[in-house]
Amino acid sequence: MMMNEILTRIKPCQQEIQHFRQVTAEFIRKLNSKLRKARALLGGSGAKDTWLAGNHDVDIFVLFDYQTFSEKSAELSSLLKPVLKRAFPGKRMVKLHGSRDYFQMRYENINFEIIPILKISKASQAKNITDISPLHSRWVNTHTKGLKDEIRLAKQFLRAQRLYGAESYIAGFSGYVVEILIAHYGSLEKLLKASQQWKVKEVIDAENHYPKKDALFQLNKSKTQSPLIVIDPVDKTRNASAALSIEKFLRLKAVAQAYRKKPDAKFFQEGEITLEKMKREAEREKHNLVFISVLPLAGKEDVVGMKLLKTYGFLQGRLKGFGIKKSGWSWDKGKQAAFYFFLEKKELPKVEIRPGPPLALKEHLAGFRKKYQETFVEGGRLMARVPVRNYELKGFVKETVKGEYVKERVKEVKEITVT
Repeated sequence: MMMNEILTRIKPCQQEIQHFRQVTAEFIRKLNSKLRKARALLGGSGAKDTWLAGNHDVDIFVLFDYQTFSEKSAELSSLLKPVLKRAFPGKRMVKLHGSRDYFQMRYENINFEIIPILKISKASQAKNITDISPLHSRWVNTHTKGLKDEIRLAKQFLRAQRLYGAESYIAGFSGYVVEILIAHYGSLEKLLKASQQWKVKEVIDAENHYPKKDALFQLNKSKTQSPLIVIDPVDKTRNASAALSIEKFLRLKAVAQAYRKKPDAKFFQEGEITLEKMKREAEREKHNLVFISVLPLAGKEDVVGMKLLKTYGFLQGRLKGFGIKKSGWSWDKGKQAAFYFFLEKKELPKVEIRPGPPLALKEHLAGFRKKYQETFVEGGRLMARVPVRNYELKGFVKETVKGEYVKERVKEVKEITVT
């Protein structure tokens, strides 16, 4: 019963499906009318019918004739750009850099990503990793008949737990990996149960390309660095989960265990990170709160996301002395991002002890004494007492975010709240 209620919320309704199909068909028709020796078709979760309600990002692949363009793989983006301009005159188009450059465009309130690829029939023909994408769609549709809703449930579960996405700043499970895992195990419940038995370097080989664990020995070492090895069903040389971090691997095991112990719809609900919510939680837990909202820089999602992740890591390191009890960050890929920290203390010691050179290194002692006014000897080395300029939390945070490290990675700090 619970799953049916969750599906009602996350599965696109008929009206949404109709709008998606109508606009997508119109977009493809207009683009195909201007293409020569190439054909546009729907890709991604739209082609596999595994998309979630409210997700209006659509992948369109433009398949260039292999015989004609196989030796011009690097030129496909340049060939596609003028065609897009002719097909959609006046529409704003953004070129994004990837393994092969692609384009973004908004059409009838839907975001389209248009990716140029070569039309291939087997993975070995690919000149670029994106060329394989239609083969992925074909495999998923063949092997997940009757499992589309299980895929949606799995995606939503992972999304709610901040485990969904192979982007470098997330380092989680990609949509394609989720589809492979559901095809392999048969349901979200079976996947979560199986995850409890996963060891680091677990190999999942849905097409049995390799006998037993031979994949670890036959794959290139660079492709077996992730804690979970998911052999791409259409390309046995590729680990589809190469982007997964050990942190996200272990978190899945932990949340899967918690869910199986006590199933609850809250595991499928994305916890919103807002100032008011964080204030209430900090007050309840009797912690001090630092909440910082920022405007991200413009640019490619993965690059912007990594800059935000690095900013979060930097702030985390700086605030460590205040005793971090809990922290996190969020970015909805919209206008703002937020970082929050629950802290044990509101002040640092007013004096910091800094170690200096051992007394045996006499040539360095004078320089250390010159640098610091108050020095003393302890444990055979010179030490210094240094007054901490910003020992109070509020002043410390304000000084930290004004520094060059943060300035270089965010467009603007919008608001700082310290309670």
